[in-house]
Amino acid sequence: MYRHSLRKRVAIAFAMCVAVLSLAWGFAFFAAIRLTEDHVLQRQLEHAAKSYPSMPMSIREYDEVASLPESLREWAQTNPELGLYEFSSEELHVAVIPGGNEQQHAFVVFDVAGIEAASSEDWWWLLVIVVAVGTLGSLGFGLGIVVMRRAIAPVAQLAKTVEDIDLEQLSEEDYKRVGSNRFGDDEVGLLAETIEKTLERISAFVARERYFTDSASHELRTPITVIIGALELLEHSELSVTDVKALDRVRRATLDMKTTIEMFLCLARETDDGLYDEQFLVMPLVSNAIDQQHYLLKGKMVDVDIEQLANPKVCGHPQAFSIVVNNLVRNAFEHTLNGQGPITIIIKERELFVTNQVSSDPDERHMPTEVSSSHGYGLGLGIVQRLCERNGWSFLLHADEACVATRLSW
Repeated sequence: MYRHSLRKRVAIAFAMCVAVLSLAWGFAFFAAIRLTEDHVLQRQLEHAAKSYPSMPMSIREYDEVASLPESLREWAQTNPELGLYEFSSEELHVAVIPGGNEQQHAFVVFDVAGIEAASSEDWWWLLVIVVAVGTLGSLGFGLGIVVMRRAIAPVAQLAKTVEDIDLEQLSEEDYKRVGSNRFGDDEVGLLAETIEKTLERISAFVARERYFTDSASHELRTPITVIIGALELLEHSELSVTDVKALDRVRRATLDMKTTIEMFLCLARETDDGLYDEQFLVMPLVSNAIDQQHYLLKGKMVDVDIEQLANPKVCGHPQAFSIVVNNLVRNAFEHTLNGQGPITIIIKERELFVTNQVSSDPDERHMPTEVSSSHGYGLGLGIVQRLCERNGWSFLLHADEACVATRLSW
């Protein structure tokens, strides 16, 4: 396992990379110096060999200006200071040194004709240097990548492990896949241990949630079913008018409770139940919602206008869609007062509109607002918003003091 922390491993990797590159550049400069030295000596020897048997006098000393080569006399008469000078056009290098007479200077002339490299060779050497620098740079870049990759390998391994975990379908054993014991006691190991514990808690929560929804689905629906059955038996009994009204209220409350239970169970389930890819028609669900909630219009002089401009099909969760439509219809029926109609339901290819009036004054105008919360319109719209988010639908509530309009898009 890793004996050093991530910080130390990165520092060591960086130091190793710098050390290797420094050695490479040092050997390169040493080789360049030796190669240049050998090249100069070789050029001198070749020049001497070409002049054989008379050996050339490349370096000469001149005590007087008049004895200098003609090309240098005019320059020497300007009494130049002590130092080294180069004359490229004449291929001469001149050193001005103190002479025997303190008022005069001596001159040492080095004739590099035939020794100094030609301009074409200079370009070749420049090309060699560029290639060498590029090679060393590429070597350093590749070495840096390899070294740093080795240094941060645990981080990449942990990221890959976490990436392979499907958070949408988290199982009870997924936290074991992190395996924090594989990452040592450094910073990566601490991070892996934290992720492992977090996933363990989430897995335990998912297990409890599934157990609760499975149990609640049975334990809550069973008494509702028993109540509905008892109400159906009571309907066949001889009841007074007062008893019939009480029975209707119990039936409506039971249906409301059943709808509420289905809504909360639908939201509580993290995993789908095989119905998210089902194709279903919108119109039957709208008609069923109107039938179920029509009792809310009893005693109200309110018409319900349905404009079916299309007969769309939706791919998704039919129960969730039915819950959404029931809530929209229920809110429209419940918040429409006597004579404040009509309630308009428009079905389009990709949208469903439900509009109801909340003011009896048709000339009254107010600034409309768009809200997505359930404040002021019942708890159901908050659940509608969450169901739409879960199923990829779009829900919008447009309200002012004259009317309320809801739009469901899919």
